Amino acid sequence: MNEQRPVPRERKPDQSKIAAGAIIKPQDKVVIKGGMDRAMLIIVILLLCYGSVMVFSASYAYALSSRGDSFYFIKRQVIWALVGVTAMLIVAHLDYKLFYKFTWTYYGIVCLLLLAVLVFGISAGDAQRWLVIPGVGFTVQPSELMKLGLVLALAKYLSINEERAFNSRKKWYPVKYGLLFPMGIVLLACGLVALERHFSGTIILFLIGVVVIFVAGGRLNWILGAGGAFAAAIVLAISFVPYARQRIDIWLHPENYSSQGEVWQTLQGLNAVGSGGFFGVGLGQSWQKHMFVSQPQNDFIFSIICEELGFIGALSVIALFIAFVWRGLVIASRAPDTYSRLVVVGITSKIAVQAILNMLVVTGMIPNTGISLPFFSYGGSSLSILLVEVGIILSISRYSYREK
Repeated sequence: MNEQRPVPRERKPDQSKIAAGAIIKPQDKVVIKGGMDRAMLIIVILLLCYGSVMVFSASYAYALSSRGDSFYFIKRQVIWALVGVTAMLIVAHLDYKLFYKFTWTYYGIVCLLLLAVLVFGISAGDAQRWLVIPGVGFTVQPSELMKLGLVLALAKYLSINEERAFNSRKKWYPVKYGLLFPMGIVLLACGLVALERHFSGTIILFLIGVVVIFVAGGRLNWILGAGGAFAAAIVLAISFVPYARQRIDIWLHPENYSSQGEVWQTLQGLNAVGSGGFFGVGLGQSWQKHMFVSQPQNDFIFSIICEELGFIGALSVIALFIAFVWRGLVIASRAPDTYSRLVVVGITSKIAVQAILNMLVVTGMIPNTGISLPFFSYGGSSLSILLVEVGIILSISRYSYREK
């Protein structure tokens, strides 16, 4: 007579370790606290210095014409860079568990700020994306704050629910905890930003979200299905927004608009890229920045880099971003737990996605969507936020797996 063996129960994860965002560590490795990752710090400083030089080179003609001071933009950029570097170094010396503790608080506050933009925000062109900080007169984009908020929220949720989301034997747990709930966090952020008619920001948030979910263990068919549904929703939303429809049509049929000036920025940017050749016309020698590319220190600064420094200059920018991504992945691979690993991957992917999309816009491969180039485009508050995000990566880099 065959004895029937009992069905083993699903092992529940240690709630105390989950609450700390931790995972069970391999026995042959130990977490060592040390100094911040020097290679990442050097790469970031190089990006920041390179970007500051190009902000001055791209902006001085426009600054003199519009502000009466050739140094108007670079002075502000340098001040914000110093503020950002100071904040980065302070954050880098904090225990990364502090970010875990306040994740949901930060995410909730940013959601409220995004709602406040709809009521109290100021407009620039067709979009209403900025809030004025009372008493100081500076503006901030809550959508930029949400990029970090989304990374932290997904990292915390997925670290807590890692077993149920990706390793559970229960039939519906992976779909429920590995797809529906984390996608709910992503779609809430995307929905609030989409209400501002900030579709490029919405797309960036979604891409950050799917990267984090996929790296955490999400199945590829889930990601593809969610991506298809999101793309359909974006197309539907754009169809109801006249200026967004026009941007798509300008991109597809620029010959219908060239005489009216709607494609002036894109065409002049392409002229700058094409005229740079292999070595460029020389640093500071751009012609297109002289009132052809409007506000060249902003989203189209990459076109000025291509014109002044040529293919070599463009390649050097791309190489620095590749080095940044490589070092981010190295830090993530050594991160002490699931939460910290996903935070590093999320921040790194955010910077990489934004850089890629900016370059695609400048080269005319996708519609002009108002995406800045990280570390290069002029923008004080966004630069400071970016450096704080790098500070979080450097903080996590101080805690690393090492072989015993």
